[in-house]
Amino acid sequence: MAQNDSAVAKRLQQGDSFEKETFEGLDLQGVDLGDKEFYQCTFLNCELQEGRWKDTLLEACVFRGCNLTRANFNGIRLRDVRFEGSKLMGIDWTGVAPNPEVNFEECGLPYSSFVALSLRQTSFVRCVAREANFFDMDLTDADFTGADLTGSNFRGCTLTRTDFSGATGLMLDPAHNKLKETRIPQDTAMSVVHELGMRVEGYHAKAGGRGGAKKTGSKR
Repeated sequence: MAQNDSAVAKRLQQGDSFEKETFEGLDLQGVDLGDKEFYQCTFLNCELQEGRWKDTLLEACVFRGCNLTRANFNGIRLRDVRFEGSKLMGIDWTGVAPNPEVNFEECGLPYSSFVALSLRQTSFVRCVAREANFFDMDLTDADFTGADLTGSNFRGCTLTRTDFSGATGLMLDPAHNKLKETRIPQDTAMSVVHELGMRVEGYHAKAGGRGGAKKTGSKR
């Protein structure tokens, strides 16, 4: 780490409040950043793996191109926070403070866990959220457009007007989620129909029952 970067990292660890600052290219792996307040701050290309953010307030902040793999977000307060093009693998979001305001765009969220949270109107646009868990969530008006949800589980979720347009690997069980005006890909719709014991004329379920359905043409 360059001397200037080292000084910035030290100040970041020792300070309590930061406003309208940009932190770029810092290596803060495993660093404790708890009990701090950040307002209108930007983190660019920072290494923040396994960082600890207990009881920290992030308001109107942006993380762009950062690596926050396995970060500990217990007690973190998120107010108008955006993660863009960042790695957020293996994070348990369950312990964040109530009513988080957060959006994700083109982020890696594999093996993440979201339980008993309200993430209404949250964006997961073009994110890779493979093998993620979404349990007992309010995802009303959330946007998963273009997301990769292969192997992910949705259970006990309110999915009113949730948009899964263009999402891949999406499996939804209507018996264990509340669906209303939910936008889903055609493949997912065919899988749901198949799980309910029905078939749509002109289609048949793919082998294994996962990944949707395939249209077949009639023979003349």
